Amino acid sequence: MKVYTKTGDKGETSLLGGTRLPKSALRIEAYGTVDELNSYIGLLRDQAVNTRHIELLISIQNHLFVIGADLATDPQKTKVKKPPVESEETEQLERAIDVLDGDLPSMKFFVLPGGHQSVSFGHVARTVCRRAERIVIALAQEEYVADEVQIYLNRLSDYLFVLCRWMAVQLNIDEVPWRPNK
Repeated sequence: MKVYTKTGDKGETSLLGGTRLPKSALRIEAYGTVDELNSYIGLLRDQAVNTRHIELLISIQNHLFVIGADLATDPQKTKVKKPPVESEETEQLERAIDVLDGDLPSMKFFVLPGGHQSVSFGHVARTVCRRAERIVIALAQEEYVADEVQIYLNRLSDYLFVLCRWMAVQLNIDEVPWRPNK
């Protein structure tokens, strides 16, 4: 099978189910941003500080593929086979957040992203996740998107924030508080 098909050379692509859309369509932007997020999760998975989180990060990446497939499916094509987007994955994130948060000092200020490359990668992943969530919300205002997609992305950004704070502690990095200009 060839990687290139030439079917997208004129700025269109196909959804699962065969519907063709311009590559600039909101639905394409949504699953493209989820794909970008998945790449950043892979980068986080590759950080030495996250060796104990590899299994969960791989699970997150697999679930982002499920979400991508859901977003890449024409909602009018109900017979397309794809894995379901389920709430159990969101619950898994909530449990992970609670465990990580239990190891962290109370948050008393907004935190500036950075301090270590691994932490910075996490904050980039978090902000891409927030962008994906905003795009999915915009898409859901125009056409059907499973509620659980939006919920999962919201919880994933929370997990990524807590993971960044946890990495800072593990790496003995001081969190830099935001100091508004006076």
